[in-house]
Amino acid sequence: MFYDLQGDTDMTPIVGMLFSAVKENSLRLQDITNDMSQDEVDYKGPNNKFNSTAQLINHIMFVDLNWIYRINGKPLPASLNKQFGPMIDENNRLPMIKGKSMETLMDDYKEVLKMLKDTCTILNDDDLALVVTFGHGNEKKATIRWGLWHMADHNRYHQAHINQLRKWYKE
Repeated sequence: MFYDLQGDTDMTPIVGMLFSAVKENSLRLQDITNDMSQDEVDYKGPNNKFNSTAQLINHIMFVDLNWIYRINGKPLPASLNKQFGPMIDENNRLPMIKGKSMETLMDDYKEVLKMLKDTCTILNDDDLALVVTFGHGNEKKATIRWGLWHMADHNRYHQAHINQLRKWYKE
């Protein structure tokens, strides 16, 4: 296997590199979850004290969707907010996701990745310096460059949680 961080030929070099980082992490996420049973997908760790793999994947998707729409200068449609949101529930935790198959979660995530790819094909490297707002109240500011990097980093961060859940589940 040969790894590199190059985007598609229809992306500018830096946009392509950042997209590739998100794509590679999404492929890794698929790889580390591809043989999970439904029971393991819904498992919330010892004493049900943690977020399940389903919750974490849904959260990754929802964050990515928000960034895609933010990059495009558009609000997230209510239909997507209802389907994948909210970001956090009334108890300030990730919303409960139970009974959603890994196949459905990954199919949904592949659609999000396709949306990101479509977005990245219309960006150019100069666009990466544009500043957007984010956060629960849009109180933070970041460049699109940082947003794309954050999508890759955030995915990888939660993969560590999924790997820990897998370890606990097997014990």
